[in-house]
Amino acid sequence: MENEPLVRWLGGANVLISRRFIADAATNVGRATRVVGRAAATTAFDGGRGFAGEAGCRLLAIVVVCLAMVGCEREAAYPSRPITLVCPWAAGGGTDRVSRQMAAHLETELGVPVNVINATGGKGVTGHSRGLDARPDGYTLSMITLELNMMHWSGLTRLTPDDCIPLMSVNEDYAALFVRGDAPWQTLPELEQAIREQPGRLKASGTASGGAWHLALAGWLLAANFQADDVVWVSSTGAGPSLQELLSGGLDMVCCSLPEAESLFRAGELRALGVMSPERVEGYEKIPTFVEQGTDWTLGGWRGLAFPLGTPEPRVERMTAAILRVVRGETAIRTAEGDSTFPDFMRAAGFNNEARGPDEFRRFMAENDEKFGRLLTSEAMRSVNVDRFSPMTFPNLLLALFGATLVSLGVQRWWQRRATVAVADEAPRTSAAATTEGDLGSERLPSITIRGRVSFVLVVLAVLAYVMLVETVGFVLMVAGFLAGLMVWFRVRPWVALLIGLAAAVIVYQVFANVLRVPLPGGWLGW
Repeated sequence: MENEPLVRWLGGANVLISRRFIADAATNVGRATRVVGRAAATTAFDGGRGFAGEAGCRLLAIVVVCLAMVGCEREAAYPSRPITLVCPWAAGGGTDRVSRQMAAHLETELGVPVNVINATGGKGVTGHSRGLDARPDGYTLSMITLELNMMHWSGLTRLTPDDCIPLMSVNEDYAALFVRGDAPWQTLPELEQAIREQPGRLKASGTASGGAWHLALAGWLLAANFQADDVVWVSSTGAGPSLQELLSGGLDMVCCSLPEAESLFRAGELRALGVMSPERVEGYEKIPTFVEQGTDWTLGGWRGLAFPLGTPEPRVERMTAAILRVVRGETAIRTAEGDSTFPDFMRAAGFNNEARGPDEFRRFMAENDEKFGRLLTSEAMRSVNVDRFSPMTFPNLLLALFGATLVSLGVQRWWQRRATVAVADEAPRTSAAATTEGDLGSERLPSITIRGRVSFVLVVLAVLAYVMLVETVGFVLMVAGFLAGLMVWFRVRPWVALLIGLAAAVIVYQVFANVLRVPLPGGWLGW
């Protein structure tokens, strides 16, 4: 192989590099390695103050090779690296289960890892924003839900269905109401009577306050001539955590879809009092509808996949085609029961497998948005959008605790200095004259220098800047720049700091992006 000497030479520096990457990058790397290597050798550090010429040459050459290989697959056919699928709700819930099955089948279809990330919080705002505000390069996919039709009407976000490229809806399920298996209510009318006798005593959950299942429960209460807050809604990150809280006794009821509670329902730990669908649901024929029990109310949720606005059309078409093959059952994954398709999973789990293509999905979201706009802005539903705590309550609490900690540290240090001065003043003058500087020093607290304070602030600012800018700038450039800058500040020679910063950044990138196949921010240069 043409690159065999290079592989052996780099191997002497204890570097393991894929031959395929070297072959892909050899055209761009060979000349740069020789030129930079000679430059490093001629500028070798001397007198033990830096690297020896040969070692410096090797290290710099390795860095150049790694840098060249970082993006060597960028021009390959899409997709050429891992894809992130953002799920806006917690693990264990229906959206999470559908997301993970979709990801597994897309891996088979696309040939690259598809990693599910649960970005919870903010009543669904966190996950939807993370997915739809991501870089529109086709490597961030979002599992969007009914909340996208609701959040902007509640003033939680600017995001609307117009802020995404809809690819396909994959599921639509109606809400149901569950209580514990040992609960005293056997039917929906019995539960309604309990609410009527003690309004505001019973607690419910299923999603975030103002979310789809909260709206479903509030709509039922209004349709049954209650107030929307006659049942206290406890905000949560999804159906999974809510069902666990119900079983532990922290809740009286949970509103969610039938598939989300199926395993607990089949095991007899939960009792379904009704489903909010026009007619009984296939596979759950024993569960009566709300309409049958005297309450004219129906509401269902949906799930679908979308790209951020601005994603290149060829990549949109490629992903849409892949999703279509998945929902049609043209891909299969190996399970304990044998090969399984996406429709097989949806049927087994009780999920409705209704799919809509891009145009139909867009029209469907627009119709829902208009309907929920009228509903959520009505006077009767305003209580649904009211939280006991504002979105800034927790951040403000953390800020207050941080400030209190700083104040307490300052007071403690002032008190210790005051005590030290008092001890020194009480000592006899003769003893003070005989006391050496070292003896006095043993009583003094070590001082914090101006440089120390600045160093602390710089490290904190570097972390904050990384979090804010890494998606835009890219992992390699951000890590290399910050490492090199901080090392220079801490009096490392600039040349050494630059080499170590670059080497550390690209080695970490290679390990995580190319070996472990973890998606890292691409930024300006794609790496």
